[in-house]
Amino acid sequence: MPTTTTSPSAKPPRQLTGKVVLAILLGFFGTVMSVNALMMTLAITTLPGTEVDSAYAASIAYEREIAAARDQDKRGWQVDAKVERAADGKATLHVEARDKAGLPLKGLTFVGKLERPSDKKFDREVTLAEIGTGVYRGDAANVAAGRWDLVLEGDQGGIRMFLSKNRLMLN
Repeated sequence: MPTTTTSPSAKPPRQLTGKVVLAILLGFFGTVMSVNALMMTLAITTLPGTEVDSAYAASIAYEREIAAARDQDKRGWQVDAKVERAADGKATLHVEARDKAGLPLKGLTFVGKLERPSDKKFDREVTLAEIGTGVYRGDAANVAAGRWDLVLEGDQGGIRMFLSKNRLMLN
């Protein structure tokens, strides 16, 4: 009968004990729970939140917005807005407003808002000053490059006369 010899350098296979199985299970589930906790934290902190508190109040306000939009269309104003962003993050908003006949609109109060579509905490409000007849200008600091929504609102005597919202890309 042949005999087998074992070399002195060969080690016996390691046994799978209860402690090893416990360590593997704890490591696996600990990793899964850590990744889940990280993903939940990131999802919750980047959530912009609700837009409105009451859907009923929003629907009533929407009816007023429709009426205001119809009035705005009847006025036929032509408002041209341009945003230029400098390398240091300063953005300049330049607005030219003309009536239906093409005459400059003076004495308005324009307010612009640069809204970040992905996160409302980066929104920047820009108050514009009239620098010429029908020409308005304002600056905002710390405006990052990327996609923005420009919301432009023009008031006359405390009554909103113009509202627009446009998506733009700033470099």
